[in-house]
Amino acid sequence: MKTNPDIKTEITFEDFKAEVINDYKLAVTSRECSLLGRREVLTGKAKFGIFGGGKEIPQIAWAKAFANGDFRSGYYRDQTFMMAIGELTVEQFFAGLYANTDLQQEPMSAGRQMGGHFTTHSLDEKGQWKDLTKQKNSSSDISPTAGQMPRLLGLAQASKIYRKVQGIDTTNFSENGNEVAWGTIGNASTSEGLFFETINAAGVLQVPMVVSVWDDDYGISVHAKHQTTKENISEILKGFQRTEEEDGYEIFRVKGWNYPELIDVYQRAAKIARNEHVPVLIHVQELTQPQGHSTSGSHERYKDNDRLSWEVEYDCNAQMRKWMIENNIATEEELTALEKEVKKAVRDGKKAAWNAFLQPILEDRNEAVSVLDKLASSSPNAVFINKLKQELNDISEPLRRDVLSIARKALRYVLLEETDEKRALQNWIKNYFDENQPKYSSHLHSQSNFNALNQKAVEPTYNNNAELVDGRIVLRENFDAIFNKYPQALIFGEDSGYIGDVNQGLEGLQEKYGDLRVADTGIREATIVGQGIGMAMRGLRPIAEIQYLDYLMYALQIMSDDLATLQYRTKGRQKAPLIVRTRGHRLEGIWHSGSQMGGILNLIRGIHVLVPRDMTKAAGFYNTLLESDEPALIVECLNGYRLKEKLPNNIGEFKTPIGVVETLKEGEDITLVSYGSTLRLVMQAAQELQEVGIDAEVIDVQSLLPLDINQDISKSIAKTNRVLIIDEDVEGGASAYILNEVLNNQNAFQYLDSQPKTLAAKPHRPAYGTDGDYFSKPSAEDIFEAVYEIMNETNPTDYPSLR
Repeated sequence: MKTNPDIKTEITFEDFKAEVINDYKLAVTSRECSLLGRREVLTGKAKFGIFGGGKEIPQIAWAKAFANGDFRSGYYRDQTFMMAIGELTVEQFFAGLYANTDLQQEPMSAGRQMGGHFTTHSLDEKGQWKDLTKQKNSSSDISPTAGQMPRLLGLAQASKIYRKVQGIDTTNFSENGNEVAWGTIGNASTSEGLFFETINAAGVLQVPMVVSVWDDDYGISVHAKHQTTKENISEILKGFQRTEEEDGYEIFRVKGWNYPELIDVYQRAAKIARNEHVPVLIHVQELTQPQGHSTSGSHERYKDNDRLSWEVEYDCNAQMRKWMIENNIATEEELTALEKEVKKAVRDGKKAAWNAFLQPILEDRNEAVSVLDKLASSSPNAVFINKLKQELNDISEPLRRDVLSIARKALRYVLLEETDEKRALQNWIKNYFDENQPKYSSHLHSQSNFNALNQKAVEPTYNNNAELVDGRIVLRENFDAIFNKYPQALIFGEDSGYIGDVNQGLEGLQEKYGDLRVADTGIREATIVGQGIGMAMRGLRPIAEIQYLDYLMYALQIMSDDLATLQYRTKGRQKAPLIVRTRGHRLEGIWHSGSQMGGILNLIRGIHVLVPRDMTKAAGFYNTLLESDEPALIVECLNGYRLKEKLPNNIGEFKTPIGVVETLKEGEDITLVSYGSTLRLVMQAAQELQEVGIDAEVIDVQSLLPLDINQDISKSIAKTNRVLIIDEDVEGGASAYILNEVLNNQNAFQYLDSQPKTLAAKPHRPAYGTDGDYFSKPSAEDIFEAVYEIMNETNPTDYPSLR
């Protein structure tokens, strides 16, 4: 029941009347979905509900201005809009509420996100791009308030890149940069820093971005007077209003219940953003939220009677209904009949969605009961098994959890039996896991042919008289080759453009490729990553530079909640192959210590974390990733830019494999595992250990996520029977993560003759200066003595106590 996106300047009254009635029918349909959805939560059929009631009419007006190729980056109240553009049916709405894992029935996330989180499919089932210019697009929602804003900036910037940068193949992605990125946010969430950071950045960049602020005066239960200065976001953003002399925003205010006025404002906003590439803010005021924030509570608890009465009168659906009657578009009787018809259609759709969700589980339940019945017939513990079987039979609306839980419990009653019936149950449980676990766990990473792990290694090659150059030169020459090879590649960050980054790895490239492809940004890490996410979602190949690893903390929430989960939460139907470039390791001082790897590793599963020890390895990672369709974080060694490396003769072509370790020194007595700048100290210690008769094997993990897919560390431990993991992160950080992988996933414990050890930094950030580094992080002497102590415990005669 999508709305008509074509607003004609000359139409008959009958055409106009039909269009308005269709819009009202859609608004009533969406509201009825909200009302029934809340009921489904309160009766226990759904876990949680958060609905778009009260925002129906402005979203219908917005949908009329939304064109093919445009992108939405919204929040969890935009259900009416999704219905209006034809991307959400009643059945799909309820399928999302019930967490149906069938992507065909629940295309928003296959049950991975709660209802109200919307998306469209940018990729086909093989992970290939669809033609985004021929469809209306929605980037996949996330729950964190204002978390949709940084990505919105990138979605809008992509249009500017496609319009301004020559040589990019825009097929499937853009029609001359005419696409608008539309954002939505609740008025209270504009208090978040991500909102202000995005608004400022879009004003600087001048990109086609339209932000709708849905203002219903509350944020959950907290009134706007506690949220926003002057209780008015457009008022305090007046300074962003553009003038004839200065760039800025176009700012509109509109009543959220005024149907014709809303249509006019959204048409004007679309024209400005689409044609002029000027950002627009639409402050939609006097909205209501008739069901409160969510099913976790009622708004009657925090709104007084005057407010509740006002909300009944100025409910946008009620006001549109009143306007239609006053303007002879429909009679009271006609609208009452329409509303009755809609209620029945929504009830029917809800029932169909519930049956579609439940029926496959009932079939699984019946199958499990049959298996248990046969098990009971052959077991002396039949009475207990039959009790479980009856318990399962008695659940009228079971979940998969119920079916599997009871089947697994039944196994406990036949532990000592060896029967065909027991084996049948074991096989059934295994098959059930194999069939159903992917419904909840697949697509953390790309499953397409472009998966990063499918990219084969290409070794760097050298001329006989290969020049020794600073490591930064290897990077610079490789970036030059990348920008020449991939017109859709671009890089941006603090100091990345004019001066060629703080370590000169991009020296001279802005002059060569222009300030849109090699660009400076403001100091705003979250939206730097957001730019990258949005542009990557539209087919570009961005490299977002965060100046130092420590500053990644500002962007970590966006990386964790948005980028890392994108493939997963869309079940492989959206992707953002963004490369985040930064530098760190062995830095000095509390705020530049660059060692929070443990936190990063735990927070951004779904993003590859690569830790090259030198710039040739780093360059190879960039080359690998640009042939893949997955996001990654590359941490370059800060103290490696001026160290000498040989300049390869196949710049731009060699590729460092992801997830593959490298053995830097072979040995027989102990395996030493590390990465990044610390490896130089490990190699120094290994040479010194050789002098006292200890032959250490040194392994560079190169890639932390994923780690050692070929299990070469375990193979090394099988030879040496001892392991020490060295890391500059705090105890329990990256070293603990590596040890867990080696012991629990590679089963290396079976080869150990000594306790596995880790050597990490002190539990504080380093004090400033070289001495601060020495006393805070592992030194070569620390490594030597830690290895020597392990050997002393093994053979105190040959290795007497050192100190």
